[in-house]
Amino acid sequence: MPPRSNLRLVSILLLSLIAALGTFLVLQATPEGLGLSDDSIAYIAGARSILNGDGYRAAWLASNKPVTHFPPGFSSVLAFLGLFGLDPLRGTRFVNALLFGVNAGLLGILVWRMTPSLTAGLVIAALFVANGDLLQVHTAAMSEPLFIFFSLLSFWMFDLYFELPPSSVGRGIAGEWWWLVACGVFAGMAYLTRYAGLALAATFIAAICILRSTWRKRFTSVGIFLAGFLPFALGWALRNRLLAESVTNRALVWHPITADNLRLGVYTFSGFLIPVEQWRRALAGYSFLLEGLIVLILGAVLIWTLIQTRRYILKPRQASELKRGGKESREVISFTTGLYIFAYLASIVASMTLFDAATKFRLRILSPVFVGLLILLVAFGIWMRNRRRMVVAIVTILIFALSVYKQSVTIAHWSQGGIGYASFQWYDSQAMGYLRELPASVKIYTNEPAAVYLYTGRGAYVLPSRYDSATAQERPGFEEGAASLRDEIERGAAVMALFDGGDNLVTDVELLTEGLRVAFKAQGDEIYAKP
Repeated sequence: MPPRSNLRLVSILLLSLIAALGTFLVLQATPEGLGLSDDSIAYIAGARSILNGDGYRAAWLASNKPVTHFPPGFSSVLAFLGLFGLDPLRGTRFVNALLFGVNAGLLGILVWRMTPSLTAGLVIAALFVANGDLLQVHTAAMSEPLFIFFSLLSFWMFDLYFELPPSSVGRGIAGEWWWLVACGVFAGMAYLTRYAGLALAATFIAAICILRSTWRKRFTSVGIFLAGFLPFALGWALRNRLLAESVTNRALVWHPITADNLRLGVYTFSGFLIPVEQWRRALAGYSFLLEGLIVLILGAVLIWTLIQTRRYILKPRQASELKRGGKESREVISFTTGLYIFAYLASIVASMTLFDAATKFRLRILSPVFVGLLILLVAFGIWMRNRRRMVVAIVTILIFALSVYKQSVTIAHWSQGGIGYASFQWYDSQAMGYLRELPASVKIYTNEPAAVYLYTGRGAYVLPSRYDSATAQERPGFEEGAASLRDEIERGAAVMALFDGGDNLVTDVELLTEGLRVAFKAQGDEIYAKP
């Protein structure tokens, strides 16, 4: 048998190859660039605004106000690449392609430390790269890949902090506290990438309180973690308060989750659990079968997490101790992952019901949960390996084969052309050509301001809307706003562009266009202007 050092070197090389394959797959799937949506354009425009020296502003809107709705993490990374001459629109593709490979490598490292098993680390990295849903997350110009990256780094730092037995805290290796500071810093960076980073901070604080045996150690550890986390969270909140008089541009309003949103969540979750779409559709024909499967899996994770919590609280010095590097050490990654899954889901549900009704159970929103479930799946496989080794091997091969099948379908679909605003529908839009010829003094009102910015380089105005998508409540003064818009168009000071193929549907079209003339119409798009 080769020495363990040789096995580790071979494993590192294989993990590097898997990570490189992940990067290649994203580039292969996006020959026309990453998929683009409203939020994508917000990040790209924000990065361009930073590069121009204007600060983090909503350059895709004519108002060009300081951005508070989207944290600056992803835009800052794109702006950094822009310093070397790479426009943020192109930079997103290379950032997310690199992150797909790096995230696979980080997962491998975490599972090596969790199990510890070199094979298990390679398995989870391969499953991550072969997963079609997680590939889709990285093939869209969104902040989730960077958020997952910072989250995994924070988990790694947290595990390094707990590598020593509890009795040695404060008296062990010099500098052990810095691992917890680093954990807080990476959690803070995750928060500056997505506000859901608050769930990450709550997870670590709860884990510290459960894993530490005395209140002195709990308060000390929590304080050290917050020393790394709070400068990012408070600094961003202070900036928003000073520039925009709003901490996060979200209002506290009760709006329960709709049935359509729940159905979307079931569809997204079931797509991750059942890689073959034909099988998923067949199972969806049975009432509540998919819902029951999701509840069963999350319920099992919840029960396991509660059992582990009880063990840690009742026996804080003996529970879950493993041999790592020849010394007694505590394995905390799997337990903390279980906590995080439910802290994250709770934060998403709270956002949907109290702060932002426009948030939906889409793939990108649920992707951190899917990464956590992959970690726990491998942990369960290692536990079962000592009892049913052959069964575990067969199931692993089956899951990997099904994942590869879905991955091939995903790559074939995405590589056919751009997705969202990157598609030829927008690239060849004749209406965009019309808007590009307008004088700079003419305002553009539209239901697709992000697309207008992307293809004309101009900030646009959002159409008056009867309902606020974030609060799910009626806006006051809608009729007055519509009348003011019509007046501007009749005076020649503005035009109104209604795009048919976008995601932003136009409501109350009759009222908005009453008495106006269609100046241009093509491909289902209409532009209203002064005769």
